[in-house]
Amino acid sequence: MDTESEIRDFLTSRRARVRPEQVELPGGPGRRVPGLRRSEVALLAGVSVEYYTRLERGRLGGVSEAVLDSLATALLLDDAEREHLADLARAANESPVRARRRRRPPETVSRSMQLVLDAVTAGPAFVRNGRMDVLAENALFRALYSDLYALDERPVNLARFVFLHREQAEAFYPSWSVAADINVAILRTEAGRDPHDRALHDLIGELSTRSDEFRVRWGAHEVRHHTSGQKRFHHPVVGQLDMVYEAMEPMGRPGLNFLVYSAEPGSPTEERLRLLASWAAPQADPAVVRADAPDRPDVASGPRGAAGS
Repeated sequence: MDTESEIRDFLTSRRARVRPEQVELPGGPGRRVPGLRRSEVALLAGVSVEYYTRLERGRLGGVSEAVLDSLATALLLDDAEREHLADLARAANESPVRARRRRRPPETVSRSMQLVLDAVTAGPAFVRNGRMDVLAENALFRALYSDLYALDERPVNLARFVFLHREQAEAFYPSWSVAADINVAILRTEAGRDPHDRALHDLIGELSTRSDEFRVRWGAHEVRHHTSGQKRFHHPVVGQLDMVYEAMEPMGRPGLNFLVYSAEPGSPTEERLRLLASWAAPQADPAVVRADAPDRPDVASGPRGAAGS
């Protein structure tokens, strides 16, 4: 990726987003640009207009942390955006030769981490990288994403599922557009963190070529920290699942995320997760699952039999 172009587009998009009244500047008619003018950002950041113009053209080499912090404050950046700006500045200061030679840690999951995943039985749990590849998971996660695991694509990739298998993804995510926004923002964050990841470049190129929805969202330069929140799914067997999630970065494994979904105790979702676990278990009695499964009287197999449902 062209670092200068990434910086330019990110700063321009953030400047266009801020309204003058948000930063106590006069607005009114006659403004020719959306959001703030360059001169207004420079004033808020305490730098000259010429210097800010240089920064917005993508030239962050040698910029101090104090200037980056002032710039982030002027543009009302949130924590994820501040970190993304710092990542872009790091990339601007790094030698391309050194970046290419830098060794990346292997993206493998240890046996102990897999055992921890398997020990999580109350909710789906998995480990993914910044490209949205699922590297390891527990049985309940495989059951939750049964349609995804029935596909031939490996490694399992959540972004490909969202954008390249739209019919299944829209049935699975009641708020498909929210899921799409989240996936793109995570990929954009990863692109700033590791701009020389060839596999990430290939994935972005594939999705941009095959999905107009992805391409439009990619151009918005949104980033996010996917740390905790709420998720809603519609599983083809057990119906609606409303869960919360927590994401953690394993110690010493930057770029990997360990995520666990859980349900409120005593909620319908908790009961449906128990049903989902029974359905996924090889020893489950299909007749029992079939009797309890909402709107699915024909289900008689485990998660690999749910493709296309």
